[in-house]
Amino acid sequence: MYGDIFFRIAAEMRKPEVQDYLVKLTQRVMPKSWAQVTGEVVVTRKFFENFTGDNPRFFQQSFNVAGDHDGQTSSGYRWPYGNVCCITPFNFPIEIPALQLYGALLAGNRPLLKCDNKMSIVMEQFLRLSAHCGMPLEDVNFINCSNDSMEYVIDNANFGVVQFTGSSRVAEHLAKKTNGRVRIEDAGFDWKVLGPDVSNVDYVAWVSDQDAYAATGQKCSAQSILFAHENWMKAGFV
Repeated sequence: MYGDIFFRIAAEMRKPEVQDYLVKLTQRVMPKSWAQVTGEVVVTRKFFENFTGDNPRFFQQSFNVAGDHDGQTSSGYRWPYGNVCCITPFNFPIEIPALQLYGALLAGNRPLLKCDNKMSIVMEQFLRLSAHCGMPLEDVNFINCSNDSMEYVIDNANFGVVQFTGSSRVAEHLAKKTNGRVRIEDAGFDWKVLGPDVSNVDYVAWVSDQDAYAATGQKCSAQSILFAHENWMKAGFV
């Protein structure tokens, strides 16, 4: 069923008017460039293209590996967690929640999606698109609430696992609160240090300002890179 649904979602997303709508809607809540948001929408569409047809069944396949003597085998079986939760960040309003939410659906789970409140309109519209393409709305729970309210839900909903993408501080808090029943893609304000072997600093600074993090305050700016390079020169490292 989801192979057919994903086929129709991908077909809708290939329509220029649908792609442009998703790009403009995302830009209303996350001020990335047109090229950046278009890339995010295209990557999301390719995810749905990859899991059309029989691929949802292959996604669930188990494995059986022969051992090193007669009669020994190692077998692995994949089972859904059941009730799961996806908590997604502000910087990728469509790609991260879509891949996590619909991946959970493919695995047979019943997911609850909690987006960053400022970005939730993007996935609200995407769920409407999915319903238009045949997805049963009762397969997904979608919540828009404060962080305190979401913590109350986590405390009382008995999720099999929580998928969290966001800050390392919240990730650590959730790991303790759920007793480890959490999968984490955390982040922080991490520096990328460029050494004296970088020859074209202007180009490196320009490239550094092109990705999605340039719009989110999650990265060192080109100005900081140039400032550091000038200090290296004064110190005799360059």
